[in-house]
Amino acid sequence: MIVALLILHGLLAVALLGAISHQAISVWVPIRGAAGSFVGRMRAVPAKSYVNAIIVLYALTALLGGIIYPTYRLSVRIVLEQMQLYVPNGAFELKEHFVALGLGVLPAYWYFWREPQAAEHARTRAVLTALLAFIVWWGFLVGHVLNNIRGFDL
Repeated sequence: MIVALLILHGLLAVALLGAISHQAISVWVPIRGAAGSFVGRMRAVPAKSYVNAIIVLYALTALLGGIIYPTYRLSVRIVLEQMQLYVPNGAFELKEHFVALGLGVLPAYWYFWREPQAAEHARTRAVLTALLAFIVWWGFLVGHVLNNIRGFDL
């Protein structure tokens, strides 16, 4: 059961990673490239179209991570400490804190991305998107590195 939840958690994380990356590129990369370029096509997608998906995916991914967490704490973290792998263990501790901060940022993210969008809040939207993109990328990479070091033995 826990392995199925871990796979679902990973799939939701990939979808979230794609959505937040598209939105971050859309708000941070200026429109200058050729119309048919890869970045130009990614930039052309309206950033506001991802907001609801990002909020739902972030919340679901965090919820599944919370459900999986006790198993991680009891079966993986202890082994990492016994192997004296303090850096990966510390990176996961940071991941926990970052994800919690991201959950706290979601209401502000929603507020500044809701309709109608005020032009004077464009920089705030971009910064909130970049912050969430950093948190999502950090969580995704750290989660995969730890899973490669020591996956669940169930």
